[in-house]
Amino acid sequence: MIFQTRSRQDESAAADITADLTRALFEGRFDQVHAPWRDLFSTPMFHHRELSPEERVALSYERLRHINKSLDGANSPENLPRDTTRLTALHEWVGPVDPGLGTILSIHYNLVLGSLLDAKGTHDLRPFLNMDRIGVYLCTELAHGNSAALMETTATYDAAGREFILHTPRPEAAKFMPNTSPIGGPKTALVAARLITGEKDRGVHLYLVPLHDETGQCLPGITVERLPQTTSAPVDHSMTTFTHVRLPHEAMLQADHGRLTPDGVYTSTVGSTRKRFLASVSRVTVGKLCMQAYHLGTTRHALAVAVRYAHSRHTSSGTGGGTVPLWRHRSHHAPLIDALATSYAATFLHRTAVRKWEQAITKADRDDAERLAAITKGWITWRGRQVMTECRERCGAQGLFLANGIAGQLAAGEGAITAEGDNQAIWVKAGMEMLLGNYTPNPPRPGPSNLDKPEALQDLLADIERIWHERARARSRSSRPGSVLDRTVLPALQLVDAHAHRLAAEGLLTAAQQTSHPEAGRLLHALHRLFALRRIAVHSGDLLAAGRLERDRLLALPDTIEDVIDALAPHGLVLANGLAVSETLLLSHPITAPGAERGPQPREPRGRLTD
Repeated sequence: MIFQTRSRQDESAAADITADLTRALFEGRFDQVHAPWRDLFSTPMFHHRELSPEERVALSYERLRHINKSLDGANSPENLPRDTTRLTALHEWVGPVDPGLGTILSIHYNLVLGSLLDAKGTHDLRPFLNMDRIGVYLCTELAHGNSAALMETTATYDAAGREFILHTPRPEAAKFMPNTSPIGGPKTALVAARLITGEKDRGVHLYLVPLHDETGQCLPGITVERLPQTTSAPVDHSMTTFTHVRLPHEAMLQADHGRLTPDGVYTSTVGSTRKRFLASVSRVTVGKLCMQAYHLGTTRHALAVAVRYAHSRHTSSGTGGGTVPLWRHRSHHAPLIDALATSYAATFLHRTAVRKWEQAITKADRDDAERLAAITKGWITWRGRQVMTECRERCGAQGLFLANGIAGQLAAGEGAITAEGDNQAIWVKAGMEMLLGNYTPNPPRPGPSNLDKPEALQDLLADIERIWHERARARSRSSRPGSVLDRTVLPALQLVDAHAHRLAAEGLLTAAQQTSHPEAGRLLHALHRLFALRRIAVHSGDLLAAGRLERDRLLALPDTIEDVIDALAPHGLVLANGLAVSETLLLSHPITAPGAERGPQPREPRGRLTD
């Protein structure tokens, strides 16, 4: 099917295909789960404004309160943290309009309200539900980021006074980065600190600590120091310290992993202090799902902008006269088609991770779901950075303006890469767990693959995964100098990457097989083919050595990939429209606003998809 003209019949056919792509991408729940957020963030309240960084911070808090007032029903402030699908959906749509809002929103609803609801304690939630007080989360310290389990902030229990004494023992133990300034109104923090009872360290637990009075002044013993501006989202990042701050017994969030009676008797069902820490900060796993959702939303939005711009912006044809849309040039549309394939695959991978988390029942299920959340968070945010960089560059100078919805979100994405666990660190942990019996590679297939069937492509992706698993295992058993971690960490990271690629491709293929519209199915199959072939090309040497790829097939790979790009090139707008990015927001960007087009209406290059 070729969309060369603008007849009503063609427009209707394109709309049907677009609708089916959207149904597939959002698993048939767009209207129910995603549309409310998209519609909310399409209103003028969330359109871009030219402001200073400090003004942007203040506006983010104003918008946060606006959101809170609009929440009800399944999306009420009390229900939202309990529903991972709806919570992550919110994150998918907030990033394109206000990255700073995405940060403070995630902290308030997921880390703070979510932790309070999970604890099932007697804390009064009304100030947070009504947003009379904004929740902030203080875990990492200046000297302890990825090593947060070793944090030094203490909460020493005074049984006689039935109070905790919260204290920062040295400057390096200051709570680092949270948004604890009085901007946006009075705030209350969940503070992670080591519980000390009778001079015994019981491990890290959470404590509810008001930071400001109603006028915004820090309460006695609490010091907040604003940090310099970052290149990431405009947020009031700060360092916070405590000097012998007294808290009532009720301040501690108590659960099975740690309970303390008013008389000072401590009990726990968890023997390890590290496991108590992980139980205390368990909302960080949902946070990983939120961060990848946030990145997906900004990535898809950037793609929609870049693809539309490529069809409306005209330039030299390069063949001696006249102009053509940027999209007509192979050097322009090929990387964007690759980006579309990656973004579709990343979205399906995210859906898999959320579903696995929500369906986890046993401890083993939960451990697997936590590991997958860590893997997908790293893969999706790193791939998102690559896609958004491509989009920014393809939009030229226009891509640099914050008003066009790419450059600011690209910079802000660096925060998501670091938040809820630095990608590299959480991948090292996941990779070592996979080597220690938490992963079984697919069995090898005999003989070479013909590359023609999607199932064969999936088998090759599984081969890549198995190759890196075998290499990591071999290095772990070798006599090479250094620790086991030193010997295996690099192939283990490759294993994690290969695992994520295979699962992303699997999600894309499953969607292609299940879609109802034949042409939408062909488009998704073509995206899967392109995504898989690109990965296979990178590892073609390993596959050739393993006997899974013939020499002639390897030599033909570049042309095979070009053929898929040929088939997809005429359908760039349809694929971009399938992302369901808000038309209102797109029209609010100068780069895609009415009148931004130059020259005649774009015509897409010829090509067709075959079964």
